[in-house]
Amino acid sequence: MIEDKHPREPAGTRESGSRLTVGITTRNRPEALRRCLASLSHIAHLAPEVLVFDDASEPPATAGTSPGGIPVRVIRDERHAGNIAGRNRLVREAVGPSILLLDDDAALIEAGAVERGLAVLESDAAAAAIAYAQADRAGAPWPAGMQPAAFGEPCVVPAFIGFAHMVRRGAFLELGGYRERYEFYGEEKDFCLRLVDAGYRTVYLPAALVMHDPDPGGRSPRRYLRYVTRNDCLYALYNEPLARVLWLLPARLILYFVMRREWKISDPFGWLWVLRELWSNAPSVLRERRPVGAPARRRWSALQQAPEVYEGA
Repeated sequence: MIEDKHPREPAGTRESGSRLTVGITTRNRPEALRRCLASLSHIAHLAPEVLVFDDASEPPATAGTSPGGIPVRVIRDERHAGNIAGRNRLVREAVGPSILLLDDDAALIEAGAVERGLAVLESDAAAAAIAYAQADRAGAPWPAGMQPAAFGEPCVVPAFIGFAHMVRRGAFLELGGYRERYEFYGEEKDFCLRLVDAGYRTVYLPAALVMHDPDPGGRSPRRYLRYVTRNDCLYALYNEPLARVLWLLPARLILYFVMRREWKISDPFGWLWVLRELWSNAPSVLRERRPVGAPARRRWSALQQAPEVYEGA
């Protein structure tokens, strides 16, 4: 178990009585956003602050009140800054000490998932993030291999899945939030590794189900393949010792070709795009590079092999 090095935050907020902020990122998915907002009626009794980051949607998302009677404030960015930048902005703007971040194609099924996450963050100063289980539209859990861990009880895991997660605002800002250079994919793993390095932990609650109905809008297998490859390389440059970087980068590039073949994706020049991206980003990444310590890498690896049963604070 990790020693509780961090002081416990009070259950209130900086400016109001709400314990919780809900932050939703959206782009051009009005129906999904309406469903997500409607699901917040399950937690109306918690009186959360609700923020929506509108990533240059057309037409723009509008402010107002959710079907549960909760006021909704929209933060719009005309630059199409992306989901990662949106999450960072939501956390900076939030007043609640605990922040539930949702993709617009996610939706709450019941209040218990949120209440249990709040209970962990408010009672355990070393817990800085809550991982949720994915459920289909009928509320049935996705297969175990598509969850944060194939584990049936609360446990400490290496990382959460970004569709729905709760973070401690103080710890998030302490670490500088998500690295926006990733743009798309991989920011959660990078952030959670830094949490481990700082002495925090991510707690997975397998009974805390949140519906995830991936919207095909804006999704592209070719784009996904390119960014998976590029961002795995950036992850190594940011976090790994030099000796590991020297073999991890070629290995990640080889994996691009393996995945392209197995997924039957036509992308003959994608590898050139990846190399150009790495070349253009390398100077900034190397300046920002802060390899995590060996104890954190060992613990991360151990959690990947076998999650640790969570016994509370």
